[in-house]
Amino acid sequence: MPKNISWKKLVQKLHRLEFDGPYPGGRHLIMKNKNLKIIVPNPHRGDISKHLVSEILKQAGISDNKWTNT
Repeated sequence: MPKNISWKKLVQKLHRLEFDGPYPGGRHLIMKNKNLKIIVPNPHRGDISKHLVSEILKQAGISDNKWTNT
């Protein structure tokens, strides 16, 4: 299971996994990878919880192993 992470680190890791963005997408930001769009939370002071990171990874189809090795 992933750990809590800052918004900046989340975006950096998604960039390393070939996602572009973040782009405005209504209430939340989106990041794109070819045909896949994922919703990412808006920037805020505290860390993003490991449960929300898990949901984002599930939405993106990224395994925990691939995430930790990035």
